[in-house]
Amino acid sequence: MFAEQEKSVAPWMQALWDSMDFANFPNAILLHGQSGIGKFAFALELTKSLLCESTHVASRPCNQCEACHWFSTGNHPDFIALVPETHRRLLPHADYESDESPKKGKTARDDSDGEASEKKEKKNISIEETRNAIESLSIGSHRGGNRVILIYPLEMLRSDSANTLLKSLEEPPPNTIFILLADRLDRVLPTIRSRCRLLTAPRPDREQGLSWLRAQLLKMDGLKVSDADIASIYDEQGGAPYSVLDSLIARNSKDEKDELTIAIQASRYLLQSMSQGVRINWLDSAEKTHKAQYSYLLGAMQRWTSDLQAVAQGGGPRYYPKHLSTLKALSQTAKISKLHHFWRSLVQARRHENHPLASRVQLEALLSQYQQVFES
Repeated sequence: MFAEQEKSVAPWMQALWDSMDFANFPNAILLHGQSGIGKFAFALELTKSLLCESTHVASRPCNQCEACHWFSTGNHPDFIALVPETHRRLLPHADYESDESPKKGKTARDDSDGEASEKKEKKNISIEETRNAIESLSIGSHRGGNRVILIYPLEMLRSDSANTLLKSLEEPPPNTIFILLADRLDRVLPTIRSRCRLLTAPRPDREQGLSWLRAQLLKMDGLKVSDADIASIYDEQGGAPYSVLDSLIARNSKDEKDELTIAIQASRYLLQSMSQGVRINWLDSAEKTHKAQYSYLLGAMQRWTSDLQAVAQGGGPRYYPKHLSTLKALSQTAKISKLHHFWRSLVQARRHENHPLASRVQLEALLSQYQQVFES
């Protein structure tokens, strides 16, 4: 028997987990909620439970049967994952060294090789991957039980891929369960939403999220972070514990080529520039940050602007409370109508944040507009 493993459901997700009826599970669920609160970890544990072959439904996943072991090692033949290249590290890792491992299940990692690893990772799920996954559903399950296809993030599907998925949701194959995840429900096709059971992933309260983070950090040798830093980054990430944990790990990483590390460093510089208000050197800011992940930079700009709007209207900052004095000073010279217009520009930019546009040009335009917020 295999040793029992710790359940990967965060405490704030426990009530949602307890509501799952594995005996009458729907053909498709759409789990949505803020990025970085643990939806993917929840979905993997849910997938494992649906594939588990224990006779005791209430105790699934048992972490002892062959199905659980195969899933944990990335080898379950009835699990299909459709994720962009940028998210494949989140999947269970295959145990390639074991001679007794069964045939590896179909995931979006099957076509990886040394040459491909040198290329820039794609952020969208291709139509070819979607079609191959859907076509494979016409074959019966290998184990004779459930087959699960997980798609994350659902809003990363191109329109042609989404239409391919829609056809399968309209006429789901037998014993096939779709687990779809979305950070932004408003970006998912209404026709797909209507064919799924919608589940809202909760966000933890502040103390619960911080407590979980401290517990995770205790398990990591060599990663020492002060409570003040944890709380500060927790606020910056909008109370999303998994994003905070990734950020803390990246900040302590020495890998200068890591995408998240680059994004964190760039966003720091970007916020320092935005704190200058009308004196911002927007050309320099765009030049020194444009190589970072555009969506991450937009998120930082949006959080800063949200706090600036709140302070300008007599409220308090949500994301950057330690910069209250700077935000107050900026709010005194900001033109409210221009600030609201800039906010709308950021919202519009986020709708196309994954489009292969020249991010430097987009940043220059946005930062130039930000400077105008403080001009007479």
